[in-house]
Amino acid sequence: MRDSAINQFHNVVAIGGGHGLGRVLSSLSFLGPKLTGIVATTDNGGSTGRLREQQECIAWGDLRNCLSQLASRPSLGSQLFEYRFGGSSELANHNLGNLVLMALDDLCVRPLDAVNLIRGLLNIETKVIPMSEQPTHLVAIQSSGTRIFGEVEVDQSGEAPIALSLEPMVDATPEACEAVKHADLIILGPGSFLTSIMPPLLLPRLSRSLHASNAKVILIDNLTQEPSAAANFSLEQRLTWFKQVLGNKSVDHVLCHGDKYLSKGITTYYPLRSRHHQALHDRQALADALSLIVEPERLGALA
Repeated sequence: MRDSAINQFHNVVAIGGGHGLGRVLSSLSFLGPKLTGIVATTDNGGSTGRLREQQECIAWGDLRNCLSQLASRPSLGSQLFEYRFGGSSELANHNLGNLVLMALDDLCVRPLDAVNLIRGLLNIETKVIPMSEQPTHLVAIQSSGTRIFGEVEVDQSGEAPIALSLEPMVDATPEACEAVKHADLIILGPGSFLTSIMPPLLLPRLSRSLHASNAKVILIDNLTQEPSAAANFSLEQRLTWFKQVLGNKSVDHVLCHGDKYLSKGITTYYPLRSRHHQALHDRQALADALSLIVEPERLGALA
C-alpha cells in the first residue's frame, strides 16, 4: 500500500471499539507507527465483564481484539492471545489474552504499559491506547429519566437514550489526547454507535482535543443494522450526537457500503462487504475507499 493516498498523512487516529476498530486498524496497518487506535474500555460483558467484577480493572476485551487483528497471522502468539478456555471450571469462556493483559497490568505501573508489552511481543508497530486507564461504566439516560447502567444493558435496551455519560467520570489517557492533538486524519467507527464509538468521546479532555483538532474526520458506517437501541438512528441523528459532544467539530465525510463507487455530498459509497463474511468490511476495500476519499486532498496539495 505504498501508493495509497492515506500515506500522505503523518498521524492517523482511529477511535472506537469492538471488532470494528480492529478491522480498521488491520486495514491500515501498513501505516505502522503513523497509525494509532484509541479503544473504548467500557465493555462489561463476557470474559471482560467477569474480570471487571472480580478485579476492578478496565475492560480488556476490545484492546485484546485490536491487538489480535494487528498481529501477524498465522503465529503462535496470535493463536494464544485469542485462545478461549472451554469446560465448566472457573476459567470456562475466559479469553487467555484478557488474562495475560490483566496479569501484565498487575506487574506494570500502567495499563498502557501492559498493552505496549504485548505490542512488542507480537511485533505490532501500530499504537493501541485505552481511552482511559481507570475503570468506568457507560450510563444511558432515557427520556423518562431512567438510567441504564452498563454497556451490555445499554445495547440491550429497546429505547434509544437522550444522553450518555460515564460513571465514574475518569481521565482520558494522556497519550490518547496527544495522538488526537497531532492527528491529521481521524476515523470514527464502524461499530456500535452508543457503546463503541461514543464512549471515548464522552471524556472531557479527549473531547476538547477533538474539538481543537484540524484533522479531517471520517465516519465509517456499519454494513448491517446494529442490534441495539441505536438501530434506527439516521445518519443525521448520529451527526447530531457527535455535534453535542464535540461542539463545532463535525464529521467531514461518511463512508458507506454500496454496490458501486459513488460520491454524493459528504457521503461516499463503495463495495466494502467481505466475500468471506457478510457482516465484516473487506480490509483491502476499506483501505482503497479511504484512499479514494482523501485523494482529492493530495491532488490539491500538489497543484
